[in-house]
Amino acid sequence: MSTTIPTRIVIAPSGFKESLSPEEVCQSVSRGVRRVLPGAVVSELPLVDGGEGSAATMARATGGELVAARVTGPVGRPVTSHLARLGGASKGTWLIEMAAAAGLRLVPADVRDPGATTTRGVGELIAVALDAGARRIIIGCGDSGTCDGGAGALVALGARLLDARGGELEPTGSNLARVERIDTSGMDPRLAGTEILVAGNMHNLLTGERGVARVFGPQKGATPEQVEALDAGLAHWAGLLAGAFPEQVAGRDLLTGPGTGASGGLGAGLAAGTGAQLLSRFEVFMDAERCGMDVDGLIAQADLVLTAEGAVDFQTPRGKIPAEVARRAKRAGKPVIALAGTIGRGAADVHAAGIDAVAGMIPAPMDLGEAVDRAEELLADATERTLRLVLLGAAMAA
Repeated sequence: MSTTIPTRIVIAPSGFKESLSPEEVCQSVSRGVRRVLPGAVVSELPLVDGGEGSAATMARATGGELVAARVTGPVGRPVTSHLARLGGASKGTWLIEMAAAAGLRLVPADVRDPGATTTRGVGELIAVALDAGARRIIIGCGDSGTCDGGAGALVALGARLLDARGGELEPTGSNLARVERIDTSGMDPRLAGTEILVAGNMHNLLTGERGVARVFGPQKGATPEQVEALDAGLAHWAGLLAGAFPEQVAGRDLLTGPGTGASGGLGAGLAAGTGAQLLSRFEVFMDAERCGMDVDGLIAQADLVLTAEGAVDFQTPRGKIPAEVARRAKRAGKPVIALAGTIGRGAADVHAAGIDAVAGMIPAPMDLGEAVDRAEELLADATERTLRLVLLGAAMAA
């Protein structure tokens, strides 16, 4: 690690859930940096993972715009949603945050049942992007309230789900086992000429012990019996997709392939029905060409990388933004400090992931409400304290 005073600093955080957006985190950290190093060259990279808030952040970060749309929500009622037209180097790319149309927060707590929810609104957002002439559509997966294997999205794009008598079925998780055939004759022909990327967690699989029904079904309101029924329905659905879209499914493992379980199986449905590529969310959202975020390029020029997260704990190395930033920084030989709203159980595990030091932002005991209200101030102060220690270390080493 360098013992010189850092003059080029990259700030690459996630947002603090229900508190600060990634841009607000960047701004607060930047204020703290400039109190200590007013002449430093500071690059701000507000990062997203495809979950709630991703579309708005990416629209602002690339100079694009957030476009409102009225679509079918996860429980079948209309909801006000949105998608982002990216700007800059990503012109022609549209970003859909699936949670804005089928997220768990859109499912009232008293009716949570992943067998009854649908991704129809996600397909409707894809149609909005197609209407606007999109050349590339990115679907960010995260915070979903569905388990329909993407059936709803495909129905919105022209597919029909038929039962044994030829009757049409609603595209919900509980109906997948009843589908006998997928009628693809009405599928939107524009899909064939559009690049579609599903950005999700590649550890999410469609079926099996690590399948989405078993791992996430209970969080979405499923009973143990429903979990088994949903898993069986998704396995049946995968076979139907292979039969209905043979060219697009050829060579793919829809049952246990990486990313097939993204957002309740939306990954599998879109891979088969639209030919979408299933990619790691970081492979998409930290890519300069796809999203205009040149994370690797800026890290390569940095003396110090600052990342941040609402809670740094045992979950951080398991696919969270700070761990991915650290992985890329270590590849470039750069030191990394993570600023944290809270430091929790297993936080020491992040050092093996490449984070050199962790700094908490709460200087004295306070309740959660106060910490949230003062988050910008506390984060700027924590950044200042941390950098003063960095300067002290550099002076002692010299």
